[in-house]
Amino acid sequence: MNLPKVIADLVTAQNQYDSLAYANCFTKTAVAFDEGKTHTGRKAIQEWIEEANKKYKSVMKPLSIAHEGKTSVLSAECSGTFDGSPIILKFHFDIKDGLIQTLKVTS
Repeated sequence: MNLPKVIADLVTAQNQYDSLAYANCFTKTAVAFDEGKTHTGRKAIQEWIEEANKKYKSVMKPLSIAHEGKTSVLSAECSGTFDGSPIILKFHFDIKDGLIQTLKVTS
């Protein structure tokens, strides 16, 4: 599967529980939406993913990617220490200048 570099980097960072590398995949003004919450800016995104990593120990296995206009949608099997693991989630990315501007996680 041919993932855009920044998405491949994000998957690697997630699977290594590297919250700084994860946050560095985003623009300084990026917005991430997950579990009904909005996280704005790299610092908030780093704090969010660090907390999620401690809580869920989630790893991602990319299954497919589709491009819908300016949005890339990654389907990934996510497994960890949460109820219903593993599950398939969709990660909707808008990429700007090689970095993620928005991320929305849906089921």
